[in-house]
Amino acid sequence: MRRRPLLVFTVLWVIGSSAACLYDGWGLALIAAGLILILLAVCHWAGAGRLFTLCMLFSLCVSGTYWEWHDGANVSDFESLLSGESSTDTVPVTAFGVITSPIEVDGDRADFNVVLHEADLTLAKPPAPQKQANPDNGTMLKTDDIVRVQVKLLDKRELERVNRWQRGDRIQLKGELQKPGEARNFDGFDYAQYLRTQKIHWMIKVKGSEQAGVTPPDSWNLSHILRWTDAVRHKLGGKLDELYGGIHAGYMKGLVIGNRDDLDPDTFMEFSRLGLTHILAISGMHVAVVVGCLLFICTTLRITRETSLTVVMWLIPVYVLLTGASPSIVRAGIMGMIGLYAARRRLLKDGLHILSVAVLAMLLWNPYFLVNVSFQLSFIVTAGLMIFVPKLMPLLRFLPRWLAGTVGVTVVAQLISFPLTIHYFNQVSLISVFANMLLVPVISLVVLPLGMVSLLMGWVWVRGAGWLAAVTEWLNQMTFRIVEWMNGSSVFMTLWPSPSIAWILCYFVLLYALLSILKKSSENGEGERSGSDDTVPLEGRIPLDRRGSSSRATGMFPLVDRWAGALRWGGFLRASDYIERYATRSAIVLLSGALGLLLYGGYQSPSMHGAGLVQFLDVGQGDSILVTTPEGKHILIDGGGTVNFRKEKDTWKERKSPYEVGAKVVVPLLKKRGVHQLEAVIMSHGDQDHIGGFQAVLQEIPVKSVVFNGTLTDSVSFRKLMLTAVQQRIPIYEAGVDREVWKLDSHTQIQFLAPIFPESGEIIKPLPLIKEQNHASLVFVLQMNGSRFLFTGDTDQAAEHNILLHLEERSSQDDFVSRSAAAENRIDVMKVAHHGSKTSTSALWLNAWKPKAAVISAGVNNMYGHPHPDVVGRLERSSILIYQTNLHGEIQMRIKDGHIETRTKLP
Repeated sequence: MRRRPLLVFTVLWVIGSSAACLYDGWGLALIAAGLILILLAVCHWAGAGRLFTLCMLFSLCVSGTYWEWHDGANVSDFESLLSGESSTDTVPVTAFGVITSPIEVDGDRADFNVVLHEADLTLAKPPAPQKQANPDNGTMLKTDDIVRVQVKLLDKRELERVNRWQRGDRIQLKGELQKPGEARNFDGFDYAQYLRTQKIHWMIKVKGSEQAGVTPPDSWNLSHILRWTDAVRHKLGGKLDELYGGIHAGYMKGLVIGNRDDLDPDTFMEFSRLGLTHILAISGMHVAVVVGCLLFICTTLRITRETSLTVVMWLIPVYVLLTGASPSIVRAGIMGMIGLYAARRRLLKDGLHILSVAVLAMLLWNPYFLVNVSFQLSFIVTAGLMIFVPKLMPLLRFLPRWLAGTVGVTVVAQLISFPLTIHYFNQVSLISVFANMLLVPVISLVVLPLGMVSLLMGWVWVRGAGWLAAVTEWLNQMTFRIVEWMNGSSVFMTLWPSPSIAWILCYFVLLYALLSILKKSSENGEGERSGSDDTVPLEGRIPLDRRGSSSRATGMFPLVDRWAGALRWGGFLRASDYIERYATRSAIVLLSGALGLLLYGGYQSPSMHGAGLVQFLDVGQGDSILVTTPEGKHILIDGGGTVNFRKEKDTWKERKSPYEVGAKVVVPLLKKRGVHQLEAVIMSHGDQDHIGGFQAVLQEIPVKSVVFNGTLTDSVSFRKLMLTAVQQRIPIYEAGVDREVWKLDSHTQIQFLAPIFPESGEIIKPLPLIKEQNHASLVFVLQMNGSRFLFTGDTDQAAEHNILLHLEERSSQDDFVSRSAAAENRIDVMKVAHHGSKTSTSALWLNAWKPKAAVISAGVNNMYGHPHPDVVGRLERSSILIYQTNLHGEIQMRIKDGHIETRTKLP
């Protein structure tokens, strides 16, 4: 501890900040008291001394207090004024401020941050007396709030105007002020919380660039440095566009200058599956290449060592700014500058101390860096390389030195990043280590330097730069082919539920202990082989050291060594020999077993303890229901989907990575909840808002079967989805009335009630092509743990009437159907058809089933006005408990022993 006081101080600062971040109130008080007691006990046991203990207590307590103070000060000036407005309300506003971020133009939308100076609000209710009021309930507010601005472009000609806007420009906005969207699903991405860590609490949405008046600043200020940086980044990106074509331009922008705006989404996804995205994140590797190149140039110019180090040290901040100043590059830049300064002065050379200075500097500047994924990965992996690589290297002596270094760094980086990777991204490829060993050296040592040199050469010798770019493109093409080949099979991809912080800490402790023992064991074995002619003591007695341990003791566990020495001194030679001989092996076996059990437990889906779970996901205007049976099988009923009404002439509005509910919502939620495989996906019918998200699901999640309504629809999404299922050899089953009861497990079964073709009930053998799919929706009853759910798709009232008639006709033949027709309050929950449209859910339908609760899946402020007031009125008159995803977000129902427990994401 006392050898690295700055490291211990920094670790305690992170622990204190983390405790304040995770807990509050009495929980934080109890955690703080426990941490203080543990710290005092450890310092006393280690004999750290009073001054050292006080400094560490200062770090632990002040860090938590600093976080609380910083977080408490993170409030908006609008809060008290708009406290009565709901998160979905919009308030007309005219605002004045300054642009403080680069303008991100994507399709028909421009996004940027603005620091407001004044805001004129038009409120539905009278303003508070203390505020300055204008006529018509207007309120002028002086503020320094940061807001996120979204400008919706109405015409293609507006692109040229928006592209002229720059950071530092003054702006007047006329739009609507509203709260950012919060997480509407359990474990979902919380955009409002993400913006809050950037001290942004509100958004202003503007329709048309004409509603934004932009003028350049009157005089020079610090923002001009950032304007210059943005302009240089834009020119560098333009030069890379000239040198590289197609997907290579976006790839090289991400690799060389950290601009991933034009990176092909499919390429990024391929890299992500193999754990290679760190290559595209500007970090220590890039700083090392730049520093090496600059030092080489200085040496070539015969500049002295001290001057070279000073020049390069002051050029690092320039490179950090040019590459976007992400947390990872800021960390690498700080460490690089400290390292160069230490090398110049021949002072501090401990990498962990340098890393500690970088951590403290960044957390003092902005404590919210602590919850930044890039910050966490950058620092933890860097610290892991410093700590764990020396422990792993003795185990790799059998490899050539050049290969051992590459293998050691790659393996350690993967082992250290693994828990954070599965916590945030929930997937790991088993061949990730091999992919990194093969591709990272080529990309970092060849492609990256070639890209930098070609970029610089492009300003002085275009033809030579073109030759280098051609070589680089060839290497890139080979890289893309290898990545695509490695991703060709999903066998190596593993999906993990997000582990807890306790699980992550246990993983690191076990890994550290195991590698420490393996290293010591390897060194001891090497020492025994090289020193076999040592003198053997007489009479089998091995001399003891001053603490009573023998020279043959393990040397790894002081307590074990002392125990063995005490036994030998007391004459218990056999017991002492047994401990000395098998302590190391036993520890390795136990730690390996514990680590294996930890990984096995972390891979398993959360246990249901005999309960079933029905989860109505909030996918906007669409349906998606995840059913988990008591025996752990997963069925996905519909997958949501983004409906696009865009015309061909509006192709300019297409975004580089358009929002798709399957890829952005459904698949991440399935992964976070530990869904390793779907027993089936059930398509109620072929409309886009029900099947659109299935495309991403089939590409990312193993699926055992596809169940559909037995009809075809002439849509691109449906054809692509069916083709994907055929290519992946997923069985496709037709469902409908008169099919056998589908038993999912001993506690769960499904009975299909529709569709019925033709109306007489006879099943048509050829698959019909039906454009209007609602009438042909699958309708079925799910029975699980003694409770019954009715799923209705988008069925209409005519289909509802036909189902009831068909049930009546068969009531004397089928006991199940007889009970369903009579109902007798046997339906516990009904999924209301067609998002609550007035064309469904008739009074006759409700009277037949008599559900206790109803769930309506509809989008917030949807253009259809769903759910219709008539449908809601019918449900209320029937005394049915109503849940709506547009009001409550995700709705989860846990079923056990016929009892249903319901929770919603939003109150």
